[in-house]
Amino acid sequence: MIRHRRTVGAVVALTLGTVATAVFGFAAPASAHVSINPSEAEQGGYGRFAFRVPNESDEASTTKLEIFLPEDAPVGSVSTMPVPGWTVAVEKRQVDPPVQVHGAEISEVISKITWTAGNDTAAIAPGTFQEFPVSMGPLPEVEQMVFKALQTYSDGGVVRWIDPPEPGGEEPSAPAPVLTLTAAGQAPAPAETPTADAAAAPSSDGDEGGSGLAVGLGVAGLVAGLGGLVLGGLAFARTRRATDGPAPGDGPAPGDEPTAAG
Repeated sequence: MIRHRRTVGAVVALTLGTVATAVFGFAAPASAHVSINPSEAEQGGYGRFAFRVPNESDEASTTKLEIFLPEDAPVGSVSTMPVPGWTVAVEKRQVDPPVQVHGAEISEVISKITWTAGNDTAAIAPGTFQEFPVSMGPLPEVEQMVFKALQTYSDGGVVRWIDPPEPGGEEPSAPAPVLTLTAAGQAPAPAETPTADAAAAPSSDGDEGGSGLAVGLGVAGLVAGLGGLVLGGLAFARTRRATDGPAPGDGPAPGDEPTAAG
């Protein structure tokens, strides 16, 4: 009967949804914004970083990126890497006191970097992203560097990624790229010494093969459970069909065939 088939379909759909949630989980879509990668570095050191720019528009392309270096954390040496199809321009400012770079005092530092697409082909098309590499150092002795960014689209729209991190860890509506800096030579906290019971137990950390096997077995178990539920739903439908009799239009039930007149 149609209602039984719909019941089985609902059971299968619900089961598939449950399995998908259990295996993959659901997460709220993260806002794609301009970011810096890597997002962590060591104070006093040098590093290669890339400003990653995703295109959030469905129709327009990104044609320009402007990165403002933080005024409260000047960097003495900043250089850019060529990006095919893009031109780059820098702006500088005076700093007092000067920044020390290899024993020399630098009184002028880069304050802004602007990348501009040279043509439509080079622009960041919808559904794509582009990275803009820079080298910076020595990194200042601060906990973080906030780089305000402006993203310009081909239709004239400008997105201002300028909001600093908010207390409590909540992401602002238009977050600026943030580079977190740790103290020079800071080492991670030593791992706790395992107890005798912990040492005897099989380890789940570092055993990539064992972890993969466990995940595979878990998925196989869920799939087997799904199969059982589907078969159970089909059996339930057949039982109800036999009990309720045929639906209109399904033909005569067994035993209802007309007999010859005697």
